[in-house]
Amino acid sequence: MKLPRRNILWLAALAVAVIILLTLLGAPQNSKLNSGSTYSRSADGYGAWYAFMEKQGTPVKRWQKPFADLPGVRQNPKSKIQNSMTLLRVNSQLDNDWLDDREREWVERGNTLVMLGVGQPVTEVAFSTVQEFSGGGVKIETGRRKKLSKDERQRLGDRFGVVVWSQKLGKGQVIYATTPHLAANAYQNEPGNYKFLAQLVTQSSKSIFVDEYIHGYKDKDVIVKEGTGSWITYLAKTPLASVFVQVGVILLVLVLGSNQRLGQPLTLASPAVDNSKAYIEALAGVLQKANSSEFILEVLGKEEQIQLQKALGLGTTPVDRQSLIDAWIQQTGQKAAELEQVLQLQSKKHRIGEQNLLNWLAKWQNIRQLNIKN
Repeated sequence: MKLPRRNILWLAALAVAVIILLTLLGAPQNSKLNSGSTYSRSADGYGAWYAFMEKQGTPVKRWQKPFADLPGVRQNPKSKIQNSMTLLRVNSQLDNDWLDDREREWVERGNTLVMLGVGQPVTEVAFSTVQEFSGGGVKIETGRRKKLSKDERQRLGDRFGVVVWSQKLGKGQVIYATTPHLAANAYQNEPGNYKFLAQLVTQSSKSIFVDEYIHGYKDKDVIVKEGTGSWITYLAKTPLASVFVQVGVILLVLVLGSNQRLGQPLTLASPAVDNSKAYIEALAGVLQKANSSEFILEVLGKEEQIQLQKALGLGTTPVDRQSLIDAWIQQTGQKAAELEQVLQLQSKKHRIGEQNLLNWLAKWQNIRQLNIKN
């Protein structure tokens, strides 16, 4: 039975709205720009570490201006520094560890620059290791290691190389780390990680700033100074502008539909289409054409993990991978290999073939059945 044109427009508008909603929910977690921000609550954010620092009374502040506006940067290089400072930068992944002239001069005057996420070669070391320091163990999940030069000092490492190291520059120092996730939200159950980063940023100064400007956060005066003029024009230049345009188009379609510009609505004796099924199939078709298997892995993987947590009595708040695996082994008596495999695949966030995706879904189904039986 052929649907009225008005109903088709309604379905199209709702399908687009669902896609936009899912994009808005998923994009902040995957955004490289937002990765490492203290405003972020995603696994790779630093909101929990920032709260940890505030709770213990450490004077840490968010910096939402260019580096050139940082106190002491514009100071005469020969002048004596009054109060040394530390600036923490959490990068998604830097290709190099070089500093520009202004950054180098600022450090040489006695300040400290901490840079997390500096790219280094991948070694044969296991992806997940525990490094020891005076405050306990630090969980490191990366195979990247650095070979030290003569003027560099190891802060954390193993026989394959160093994970965290420092370099003296004049009266100051630069501290590097191969991982951007040293004290991310994902490591809230690893107190050693939070303590270690806290030790790094507080050991040489009392004034600590976290660079949020590199994550796209700007003070109002900076927005005006950079020529955006106002909040409205600033938002118009962001990706949200395209979202507003799409929403506007949808509203226009709805207005036209409500004014019956396309004719009188037809009364149907009984619903011929399962709308929920139609929406799901439409969305699935879009994702299949876009080859967005990584999106499916993340969304379905999170939901499957939450359902498994609930079945194991761990609640709905996401827990770390090892805690979930330990609870699974204890309550089901099964080996951890199958669960580790599905969790590891969804955490890689890369595209996979259709057959591999179907195999992954089948393994989750087996896990649910094993959990119910036990």
